[in-house]
Amino acid sequence: MSGGYGRYAAGRVAQAVVVVLLAYAFTFVVISVLPGDPVTSTLRDPQNGFTEEEIAAIVAYYGLDRPVHEQLWESLTRFLVGDFGVSLRSGLPVADLVGEVLWSTVVLALSALAVALVLAFAVAAGVRYLPPNRGQGVLRAFPSLFLSVPNFVIGLLLINVFAFQLGLFRVIDSEGPLATLFAAIALGIPVSAQVAEVLIANLDHEAGQEYASVARSRGLGRTGLLLRHLLKPSALPVVTVVALTVGELLGGAVITEKIFGRTGVGSLVERSVTTQDLPVLQAVVALAAVVFVVVNLVADLVYPLLDPRVRTGLAARERAGVAA
Repeated sequence: MSGGYGRYAAGRVAQAVVVVLLAYAFTFVVISVLPGDPVTSTLRDPQNGFTEEEIAAIVAYYGLDRPVHEQLWESLTRFLVGDFGVSLRSGLPVADLVGEVLWSTVVLALSALAVALVLAFAVAAGVRYLPPNRGQGVLRAFPSLFLSVPNFVIGLLLINVFAFQLGLFRVIDSEGPLATLFAAIALGIPVSAQVAEVLIANLDHEAGQEYASVARSRGLGRTGLLLRHLLKPSALPVVTVVALTVGELLGGAVITEKIFGRTGVGSLVERSVTTQDLPVLQAVVALAAVVFVVVNLVADLVYPLLDPRVRTGLAARERAGVAA
C-alpha cells in the first residue's frame, strides 16, 4: 500500500498547493486589480496624510506602475516567502500585525473545536444510552437546536448570565481563562451540531450491523459495545466533518471576538475594513485559505490510515496499475 498511498498523498499535496495559489490569485485580482486601483485611491485620500514621495515608494513596492501579470507574480513571490507587504495605515509589516493577534484566534478556535467535540460525543453517547421514552428524542433534537441559534446570541446569553449575573468572569478581562472558555462555548455549540448529527447517524448505522448483534449476544454491555466496537468506525466520518467546519470556526471567531471584546484576527479584520487597509485584508484572506486547505489536506491524508476500506481501495488501484 506504500506506493499507492505515496502517489495518493503526492496528488493531494499538489492539489492543495494549486488551490492555495488560485485562492491567493483570486484575492489579489478582487482586491488589487479591479477598476479604480483601491490601493492608490486609499493612499491619495487626504485624511491619510501621505506625501507624494511616500505614495511613489509604496506604489513602486507593490508594483502598481507595472503590468498586471508582473504585479501578480511579484505578489505571489512575496507570499511564498511569508512577505504580505506593508500596512497602508501603520506602515508596519502586515506579517507582524497578523502575528500579534493570530495566537489569540488560534487559542479560541482550538478551544471551540474541543468544546464542539466533547459536546457532540456527549450528545451522541446520551442517544445511545437513554431509552426512547426517557429523553432520547430530546437529545436527538439538540443538534438542530444548536445549529439554529447563532453564536452571537449564545455569546450574549453567556455574558449576561455568567459575567453580569454570576460574576464568574469579567468582560474587561477578555483574554482570561474563563472568558476564553465561555467564548469557546459560544463558538463551539453551533459547530458541535454538525459533528453530533454525523456521529449519531453513524452510531445508529453501526449498531444495526451483524457484528454489533453478535457482540450483544455475547453479553457485552452498552458501554463496552460503544467504546470497543461502535465508536471507531462511527468516528471516521467525523474527521471529514471537522475539516469542513474549519471555515465556520474561522468565520465565527470574527463575530465571537467582537462580542467578547477579544483582540484577535477578527478585530484586525474589522479595523482593516474600516480603514480600507487592503494589504492586511488580502493577507488575512490568504491565511484563512491556507488554513482551510491544510486542514482538509491533513484529513485526506489521515483518513486512509484510519479506514482499512480506503487502504484496500488504494492497494487495489496500485495492483491494477501494475497489471496494466
